[in-house]
Amino acid sequence: MKKIAIVNYGVGNLQSVYNAFSAVGGTAKIIDSPKDIKAFDMIVLPGVGAFGDGMKNLTTMGWKEALEKEVQVKKKPFIGFCLGMQLLATTGYEHGVFQGLGWVAGTVDKMVSNDSDVRIPHIGWNNVRFIKKNGIYNNIGDEQSFYFVHSYILNPTDKNVISGICSHGADFVASIEIDNISATQFHPEKSHKAGLTVIKNFIEKYS
Repeated sequence: MKKIAIVNYGVGNLQSVYNAFSAVGGTAKIIDSPKDIKAFDMIVLPGVGAFGDGMKNLTTMGWKEALEKEVQVKKKPFIGFCLGMQLLATTGYEHGVFQGLGWVAGTVDKMVSNDSDVRIPHIGWNNVRFIKKNGIYNNIGDEQSFYFVHSYILNPTDKNVISGICSHGADFVASIEIDNISATQFHPEKSHKAGLTVIKNFIEKYS
Protein backbone atom coordinates (compact mmCIF):
# COMPACT_ATOMS: atom_id res chain seq x y z
CA MET A 1 0.00 0.00 0.00
CA LYS A 2 1.23 3.49 -0.88
CA LYS A 3 2.58 5.54 2.02
CA ILE A 4 1.27 9.11 2.13
CA ALA A 5 3.14 12.02 3.73
CA ILE A 6 1.18 15.00 5.09
CA VAL A 7 3.62 17.91 5.28
CA ASN A 8 3.68 19.86 8.53
CA TYR A 9 5.07 23.30 7.69
CA GLY A 10 3.21 25.16 10.41
CA VAL A 11 0.17 26.45 8.52
CA GLY A 12 -2.17 23.49 8.05
CA ASN A 13 -5.17 21.87 9.70
CA LEU A 14 -3.25 18.62 9.79
CA GLN A 15 -5.44 16.41 11.93
CA SER A 16 -8.54 16.82 9.78
CA VAL A 17 -6.47 16.05 6.67
CA TYR A 18 -5.04 12.94 8.34
CA ASN A 19 -8.52 11.84 9.43
CA ALA A 20 -9.87 12.25 5.89
CA PHE A 21 -7.13 10.12 4.33
CA SER A 22 -7.57 7.50 7.02
CA ALA A 23 -11.33 7.45 6.41
CA VAL A 24 -10.81 6.28 2.83
CA GLY A 25 -8.19 3.71 3.75
CA GLY A 26 -5.09 5.75 3.03
CA THR A 27 -1.89 4.98 4.92
CA ALA A 28 -1.05 8.55 5.88
CA LYS A 29 1.36 10.09 8.37
CA ILE A 30 1.98 13.68 9.42
CA ILE A 31 5.69 14.36 8.99
CA ASP A 32 7.57 17.17 10.72
CA SER A 33 10.98 16.89 9.06
CA PRO A 34 11.90 17.25 5.37
CA LYS A 35 14.44 14.45 5.67
CA ASP A 36 11.60 11.97 6.28
CA ILE A 37 9.74 12.69 3.05
CA LYS A 38 11.88 10.41 0.86
CA ALA A 39 10.38 7.35 2.58
CA PHE A 40 6.87 8.15 1.26
CA ASP A 41 5.17 7.46 -2.05
CA MET A 42 2.64 10.33 -2.14
CA ILE A 43 2.76 13.85 -0.74
CA VAL A 44 0.02 16.11 0.64
CA LEU A 45 0.52 19.85 1.18
CA PRO A 46 -2.39 21.26 3.20
CA GLY A 47 -2.54 24.88 4.26
CA VAL A 48 -4.44 27.82 5.65
CA GLY A 49 -3.19 31.39 5.92
CA ALA A 50 -1.19 33.87 3.86
CA PHE A 51 0.96 33.11 0.82
CA GLY A 52 4.06 34.87 2.14
CA ASP A 53 3.96 33.08 5.47
CA GLY A 54 3.52 29.74 3.76
CA MET A 55 6.50 30.24 1.45
CA LYS A 56 8.64 31.53 4.32
CA ASN A 57 7.94 28.38 6.31
CA LEU A 58 8.55 26.06 3.37
CA THR A 59 11.87 27.74 2.69
CA THR A 60 13.25 28.23 6.20
CA MET A 61 12.18 24.79 7.41
CA GLY A 62 13.82 23.03 4.45
CA TRP A 63 10.63 21.81 2.82
CA LYS A 64 11.04 23.71 -0.44
CA GLU A 65 14.18 21.84 -1.47
CA ALA A 66 12.83 18.48 -0.30
CA LEU A 67 9.55 18.93 -2.16
CA GLU A 68 11.36 19.96 -5.35
CA LYS A 69 13.38 16.76 -5.27
CA GLU A 70 10.47 14.41 -4.50
CA VAL A 71 7.74 15.98 -6.65
CA GLN A 72 9.55 17.72 -9.49
CA VAL A 73 12.52 15.37 -9.93
CA LYS A 74 11.23 12.00 -8.72
CA LYS A 75 7.68 12.78 -9.90
CA LYS A 76 5.92 11.46 -6.81
CA PRO A 77 2.14 12.04 -6.78
CA PHE A 78 1.30 15.30 -5.03
CA ILE A 79 -1.88 17.04 -3.94
CA GLY A 80 -2.26 20.48 -2.38
CA PHE A 81 -5.26 21.90 -0.55
CA CYS A 82 -6.20 25.62 -0.36
CA LEU A 83 -2.93 27.46 0.40
CA GLY A 84 -1.18 24.27 -0.64
CA MET A 85 -2.57 24.86 -4.13
CA GLN A 86 -1.72 28.56 -4.23
CA LEU A 87 1.92 28.00 -3.29
CA LEU A 88 2.44 26.11 -6.55
CA ALA A 89 2.25 29.40 -8.46
CA THR A 90 5.13 31.48 -9.75
CA THR A 91 4.21 34.61 -7.77
CA GLY A 92 1.76 35.50 -5.00
CA TYR A 93 0.36 39.00 -4.40
CA GLU A 94 -1.14 38.61 -0.93
CA HIS A 95 0.05 41.52 1.27
CA GLY A 96 3.12 42.01 -0.92
CA VAL A 97 4.92 40.22 -3.73
CA PHE A 98 6.30 36.75 -3.00
CA GLN A 99 7.95 34.05 -5.05
CA GLY A 100 6.09 30.74 -5.01
CA LEU A 101 7.28 27.21 -5.73
CA GLY A 102 6.90 27.91 -9.45
CA TRP A 103 5.64 24.44 -10.35
CA VAL A 104 2.60 25.93 -12.11
CA ALA A 105 3.16 29.10 -14.12
CA GLY A 106 0.76 31.75 -12.88
CA THR A 107 -0.10 34.18 -10.13
CA VAL A 108 -2.12 34.19 -6.91
CA ASP A 109 -4.37 37.25 -6.83
CA LYS A 110 -7.17 38.63 -4.67
CA MET A 111 -10.63 37.45 -5.63
CA VAL A 112 -12.94 39.89 -7.38
CA SER A 113 -16.72 39.92 -7.35
CA ASN A 114 -18.91 41.28 -10.11
CA ASP A 115 -21.94 41.00 -7.84
CA SER A 116 -22.33 43.46 -4.95
CA ASP A 117 -24.30 40.83 -3.02
CA VAL A 118 -21.43 38.33 -3.16
CA ARG A 119 -18.88 38.97 -0.44
CA ILE A 120 -15.16 38.31 -0.24
CA PRO A 121 -13.68 36.33 1.49
CA HIS A 122 -15.41 33.29 0.13
CA ILE A 123 -16.46 31.14 3.08
CA GLY A 124 -18.83 28.22 2.79
CA TRP A 125 -20.15 25.63 0.37
CA ASN A 126 -20.16 26.14 -3.37
CA ASN A 127 -20.51 24.00 -6.48
CA VAL A 128 -17.49 23.08 -8.58
CA ARG A 129 -18.00 22.30 -12.26
CA PHE A 130 -15.69 19.57 -13.45
CA ILE A 131 -13.60 20.17 -16.57
CA LYS A 132 -11.63 16.92 -16.22
CA LYS A 133 -13.50 13.85 -14.99
CA ASN A 134 -10.95 11.06 -15.12
CA GLY A 135 -8.73 12.13 -12.22
CA ILE A 136 -9.71 13.40 -8.78
CA TYR A 137 -13.32 13.85 -10.00
CA ASN A 138 -13.71 10.34 -11.33
CA ASN A 139 -17.23 8.90 -10.99
CA ILE A 140 -18.82 11.85 -9.14
CA GLY A 141 -20.83 13.43 -11.94
CA ASP A 142 -20.48 16.83 -13.57
CA GLU A 143 -20.32 18.95 -10.40
CA GLN A 144 -20.34 18.70 -6.62
CA SER A 145 -20.43 21.07 -3.66
CA PHE A 146 -17.26 21.63 -1.61
CA TYR A 147 -16.21 23.79 1.32
CA PHE A 148 -14.12 26.93 0.70
CA VAL A 149 -12.34 29.43 2.97
CA HIS A 150 -10.23 31.93 1.00
CA SER A 151 -9.95 35.38 -0.50
CA TYR A 152 -7.13 34.73 -3.00
CA ILE A 153 -7.09 32.48 -6.07
CA LEU A 154 -4.60 30.83 -8.41
CA ASN A 155 -4.66 32.12 -11.99
CA PRO A 156 -2.62 29.63 -14.06
CA THR A 157 -1.06 30.80 -17.31
CA ASP A 158 -1.90 27.52 -19.06
CA LYS A 159 -5.65 27.04 -18.83
CA ASN A 160 -5.25 23.38 -19.82
CA VAL A 161 -4.19 22.55 -16.25
CA ILE A 162 -7.63 23.55 -14.91
CA SER A 163 -9.80 20.62 -13.81
CA GLY A 164 -12.56 22.44 -11.90
CA ILE A 165 -14.25 25.86 -11.98
CA CYS A 166 -16.27 27.58 -9.27
CA SER A 167 -18.30 30.79 -9.36
CA HIS A 168 -18.42 33.25 -6.45
CA GLY A 169 -19.06 36.72 -7.79
CA ALA A 170 -16.95 35.64 -10.77
CA ASP A 171 -15.58 32.35 -12.08
CA PHE A 172 -12.30 31.17 -10.57
CA VAL A 173 -10.09 28.09 -10.70
CA ALA A 174 -11.19 25.55 -8.10
CA SER A 175 -8.68 22.83 -8.98
CA ILE A 176 -5.81 21.91 -11.24
CA GLU A 177 -4.38 18.61 -12.46
CA ILE A 178 -1.18 18.24 -14.44
CA ASP A 179 1.04 15.15 -14.67
CA ASN A 180 1.75 14.01 -11.08
CA ILE A 181 0.35 17.19 -9.50
CA SER A 182 -3.22 17.78 -8.31
CA ALA A 183 -4.50 20.65 -6.17
CA THR A 184 -7.80 22.08 -4.95
CA GLN A 185 -8.73 25.54 -3.71
CA PHE A 186 -11.47 23.97 -1.59
CA HIS A 187 -10.88 21.81 1.47
CA PRO A 188 -11.69 18.16 0.60
CA GLU A 189 -11.07 17.18 4.21
CA LYS A 190 -14.00 19.40 5.24
CA SER A 191 -16.27 18.56 2.31
CA HIS A 192 -17.95 15.39 3.57
CA LYS A 193 -18.65 12.60 1.07
CA ALA A 194 -17.66 14.50 -2.07
CA GLY A 195 -14.39 15.59 -0.50
CA LEU A 196 -13.56 12.08 0.65
CA THR A 197 -14.21 10.84 -2.88
CA VAL A 198 -11.70 13.36 -4.24
CA ILE A 199 -9.10 12.10 -1.77
CA LYS A 200 -9.87 8.47 -2.57
CA ASN A 201 -9.64 9.18 -6.31
CA PHE A 202 -6.25 10.82 -5.83
CA ILE A 203 -4.93 7.76 -4.02
CA GLU A 204 -6.40 5.32 -6.55
CA LYS A 205 -5.12 7.31 -9.53
CA TYR A 206 -1.55 6.49 -8.57
CA SER A 207 -2.02 3.08 -6.94
